[in-house]
Amino acid sequence: MAYDHNLADRIREALVDIPGVTEKEMFSGIAFMVDGKMCINVSHDSLMCRIDPALTEELLEHEYISPMMKGKTPMKGYVYVAPEGFRTKKQFDYWVQLCLEYNPIAKASKKKK
Repeated sequence: MAYDHNLADRIREALVDIPGVTEKEMFSGIAFMVDGKMCINVSHDSLMCRIDPALTEELLEHEYISPMMKGKTPMKGYVYVAPEGFRTKKQFDYWVQLCLEYNPIAKASKKKK
């Protein structure tokens, strides 16, 4: 899969002290799972963040944020962040932290049989 490996390394570094982190190829990139739940992804050159659904509309007001779509329907709680939105360490850390804060209350996807 074609994704930004340097960005994936930045996420690995940010999550190095977090227990229960695994990686899985999905969403045209690599997903970082925390406690078996998708937390943050690298998709091509963007971040795909799993966040509190209540924050979705507010965050979509930023020009560098776009919704994750399921068909023609935007998925609440999932946003793509273009590279302009995480250039600085402060911006990058904001997105990682937002994903980690939501992870404990996020529902795990159903296991495939």
